[in-house]
Parts: sequence; structure tokens; C-alpha cells
Amino acid sequence: MNTPSSPYAWTGPLPESRRGWFNLLIGLCVVGWALQWSAGGAQLSWSELAAGLPQILDFLGRTMPPDTNILSRLVAPALETIQIAVWGTLLAVLPAIPLSFLAARNLQSRRWVYQCTRQALNVVRSINELILALVFVSAVGLGPFPGVLALALHGAGMLGKFFADAIEEIDQGPLEALRATGARPLQVIVFGVLPQVVTAWIAVVLYRFEVNLRSATVLGMVGAGGLGFELVSSLKLFRYQETATCIIVITVMVIVADLLSSQLRHRIQHSGRH
Repeated sequence: MNTPSSPYAWTGPLPESRRGWFNLLIGLCVVGWALQWSAGGAQLSWSELAAGLPQILDFLGRTMPPDTNILSRLVAPALETIQIAVWGTLLAVLPAIPLSFLAARNLQSRRWVYQCTRQALNVVRSINELILALVFVSAVGLGPFPGVLALALHGAGMLGKFFADAIEEIDQGPLEALRATGARPLQVIVFGVLPQVVTAWIAVVLYRFEVNLRSATVLGMVGAGGLGFELVSSLKLFRYQETATCIIVITVMVIVADLLSSQLRHRIQHSGRH
């Protein structure tokens, strides 16, 4: 009886000769040396971690029990964090859609336009949200707005790439049929491209919102508002029980967002197959 293979199972060729196995062994040795070399550069020291465990336990002890009296005070920052994530995602989607059409090889005939757009997306998404938040904080001041701008700019680069990759994987048959009937480029996109990618796009946007919600809590640490700002404030004032409460609220928010996002993505992807 044949059992279905896992989609992650290795399907490539295995070495069939001594030379092949020798090359594989050499490759494994190179990987092992690279890991050893990088461990030295990263100064990995499990003994130092073990020596620091008492300090970690002492810090955790100071956070107990969490101060539940501040829960009412955290409602507004929690809502602000959600708002930052929502608008950071929305403002990322708006430029990502047109840029994805320019960055898709099967839609963009001008190679220089394709390359310039791809590299622009790479540059934008290579800059961490924290760095972008610091830049926007210096430009527009403290508050949630610089956090929204940081998430939007970084997200535009990420979503633009994902959208373009989805476009490049579509079936070219409908596009060629539309072009054969004299359809204009906009008509090809609306009737040939979008129906094939909209399900994947929505799933990616939902996942991006989930990521932005996590990032929004971190951006607050550099003055971009939300729960992260409350978390840093409690740490600076040595109010560790309040810190524990902030961490619990953030964790619950992320878990709920993850569950809802996963359910929506599953339903969208399931409906897209029918």
C-alpha cells in the first residue's frame, strides 16, 4: 500500500558513486566548519548562560505576581497597538499592488523597469522597522504615527515582493487568450491576473497584519506608542510587576491574532480551491 509522501520530503537525487558520497562528506565538513566559525563570532557561551540563570530567576521572581490593577490603563495602549498594525498593513498594501505588477517578470516587458522595481523593493524591505521608526520619530515626533509609517514602508517592500512572486507563478493561458482577443494591459490584469492571485494575496496580507501586530509592540520601545511604550516605561521605573502584566497582555493579543488570522487564511485558501 502506497502512502502519500510529505510535501517536504526529499525528492532530489542521492549520491550513487563513491565520488558523490565523498563530495557530500566534504560539503558537510564545510557546513560544520562554517557553524563553528560563526559560533565563535557570535560568542556563543552556554557556560555564561548557565552562570546567569540565577539573575534570570531573580528577575522573574520580581515580576510575580503581575499587577492586574493596571489592566484598565492598558486598554487604550492595546487598542492603539491594533490600530498601528491595521493602518501599517493597509498603507503597505496600497503601494505594494501597483509595484507588484512592475516587479513581475511575466507582466513587465521592460527589463530595466523590472530590475529597478525589484531592487527598490529589496532595499525597502532590508531596512528593519526599528530603524525606520527611529527615522520617522525624529521627523514627526513621538506617538503612533511614526510606527504606522515604519510598518507601512517596510511592509510595502515585503508585500510587493510576495505579490510579484505570486503573479509570476500564475497560469499564462488566460493571459495569452485575453491578449489574443485584443485586450488592453489593464483588462489582462483585471480579468486574467487578479482572479488567480487574489486568494494568495489576501492570505499574505492577513499574515502580514499578524506580523505587524507583533512589530507594533516592539516599535513602542522607541517611542512609537502602543503597549511597547508602556512596557519600556515600566522597565525604566523598575516596576517589574507592571512589566509582567504588559508582557501577558501582549502575548494574549498575539495569540488571539494568530488564531483568527490562521482561521481566516485557512478558510480563504480552502474556498479558493473550490
